[in-house]
Amino acid sequence: MKWMNSSGSLMILLCCLINPLLYGQSGGQEATNSSQPNIIFILVDDMGWGDLGVFWQNLRKTNNDHSEPWQSTPALDALAAKGAMLTSHYCSAPVCAPSRASLLLGVSQGHANVRDNQFDKALQDTYTLGSVMQGAGYHTAAIGKWGLQGKGEGPDWPAHPLNRGFDYYLGYIRHRDGHEHYPKEGIYRDKKEVWENRTDISPGLDKCLTTDLWTASAKRYITQRVQDVDDSQPFFLYLAYDVPHAVLELPTQKYPDGGGLKGGLQWTGRSGQMINTASGEPDSYIYPEYRNRTWDDDKNPNTAEVPWPETYQRYATACRRIDEGIGDLMQLLQDLDIDDNTLVVFSSDNGPSKESYLPKGYVPNEPTFFNSFGPFDGIKRDLWEGGVRVPTIACWPARIPAGQVFNEPSAMYDWLPTITDAAGLLAPVRTDGVSLLPLLSGTGEYPDRTIYIEYFNNQKTPDYDEFDPAHRSRLRSQMQKIRIGDFAGVRYNIQSADDDFEIYNVVTDQQETTNLAGQPAFRSMQAMMKEKVLQMRMPDEEAKRPYDSTLVAGVIPRQLRQGLQKSFYKGKFPWLAEPQGLTSNQETITKDLVAGSAKGVYVLEGFIRVPEDGRYTFSFRADGPFLIRLHEAQLLDGSYKHQASEEERSEVALQAGFHPIRIYYLQETGGQPMLKFKWKGPGMEEKEISAEYFFH
Repeated sequence: MKWMNSSGSLMILLCCLINPLLYGQSGGQEATNSSQPNIIFILVDDMGWGDLGVFWQNLRKTNNDHSEPWQSTPALDALAAKGAMLTSHYCSAPVCAPSRASLLLGVSQGHANVRDNQFDKALQDTYTLGSVMQGAGYHTAAIGKWGLQGKGEGPDWPAHPLNRGFDYYLGYIRHRDGHEHYPKEGIYRDKKEVWENRTDISPGLDKCLTTDLWTASAKRYITQRVQDVDDSQPFFLYLAYDVPHAVLELPTQKYPDGGGLKGGLQWTGRSGQMINTASGEPDSYIYPEYRNRTWDDDKNPNTAEVPWPETYQRYATACRRIDEGIGDLMQLLQDLDIDDNTLVVFSSDNGPSKESYLPKGYVPNEPTFFNSFGPFDGIKRDLWEGGVRVPTIACWPARIPAGQVFNEPSAMYDWLPTITDAAGLLAPVRTDGVSLLPLLSGTGEYPDRTIYIEYFNNQKTPDYDEFDPAHRSRLRSQMQKIRIGDFAGVRYNIQSADDDFEIYNVVTDQQETTNLAGQPAFRSMQAMMKEKVLQMRMPDEEAKRPYDSTLVAGVIPRQLRQGLQKSFYKGKFPWLAEPQGLTSNQETITKDLVAGSAKGVYVLEGFIRVPEDGRYTFSFRADGPFLIRLHEAQLLDGSYKHQASEEERSEVALQAGFHPIRIYYLQETGGQPMLKFKWKGPGMEEKEISAEYFFH
């Protein structure tokens, strides 16, 4: 429908059998399949749900109310018409670093190692969008903004994109560099460094607006992969623009005529004129339809309209420049005859910003001018819908029917399992997301979803007239959001785990104006939300929360028997994979923590009985990759670059009772597996967890 209507033993999981055409050669790096699509993931910076024409701006244009200005995104509108709109898609956090980290890692903010405002923190060394695509036989590239490199100076950052699954990189490594869009001139925010792999190329980037630079670089990369290198190897491109995030800088000139292979933006490769728009005056060109636009600033039709403030001419120009770049890229795919089997995803890292970084004399940049937050309340750094619901489009003509609109809730951390699925593989078990392909292609059922977000910010929601009075000037501080079905629970300024959620039906009440939490019918939902948000996350020492030490509630299962259910999935896997949806080769009940010698994924699943309330330290050691979930929390993760000598440990506060547990294990050698699961708790020294504590 369209939006306008508007765990002694554990269960070990063995990875599923991989299509030998996709993963039949050494390491899987050379194994490809002609049916694998090329994949381009385009992420923009601070573009609101309401900034796109087809999502919101076109409605404003149709209304023709000159007190409500509008902008246009024709190329993105065309992309949406050719593919599908996801109107209830959530970023993982309402600010760039944690949002992008969750996207790249495929996990929610309850499990990501980058949370809150940890800009430039090293992205965890584990599976990423890049590394899983490498494992699927793809050549991988990241172009544009990174900001997750870790401490130190270039080029040897620990989490450089080349160290996190990408074969090629060109862009801004540092977070703050992305706040100036002319790297050599440094017009407003000083000069910046653009890196190509491990080389700083900024000395040769005269007059290069980064929006144009990233687009031209992306076109060069795609063309080289198809024409000059090996068009039989699919590519994955992560194209991360640093706009319309401030500073609101302008291009040097109009967009070059044409588009695609011969027209539009082109990479010349000449120092001093690296791209074909590196001439003229930097920060000078405003699109004519915006420079000459007027609006009814006082909502009085009897008074003369006034010109748009230049701040908003600049904002609209930044959005339009992205739009033209994406149109140029889409034309290139057609010219290269790869558009039909290329999956293109467009999204934004968070809601719209009120930043401009322009000097005095310019009016402030307020997202109210275009209602960039759409029909919602909230902006960047808010957990109201406007801060976390982001405009998202997916286009893959070979698989996704055109012209679809999906209202089903989805999250940014769904894209890792989605693109892995598109490549023909199962996703690593550590992902918190699900593949969106069954939904987008209409080929399978889409599960009921629970979306989880947590974030801290010491500012307030803006006092905009457009926002509900109860939201205006609301102190943010510690915040959580959980969406279950049509309902969203929101908590601001959290003092403890006992704080009530405000509950809204965000399908019928998109602005979140009617809090249902006080109604008797929602008491059970309130209790469920309070329990669920503790069961979906693990605490992080560098992002402490007031609910970190709260006891996680158990469940009240039906009739139980001792032992765990053991499922085995035979096959050779590139990693410990999530086999959900596969048919197991063997199903047994085991009272001991044992797997088997046959190669594949084992899953031990059931409940662990916690004897009393308190803090428990768990440890696990195995001779192969493993992961343990307690409820939906990643209790212990040894799934990546696992060494048999390594022991994973973690601590969690648990209520006495039964807690769901799943143990996943990848048998790679065919030998007798070694699994050691221990715990330590109240009045209990560390010991192996015995069979008496496991049930199914």
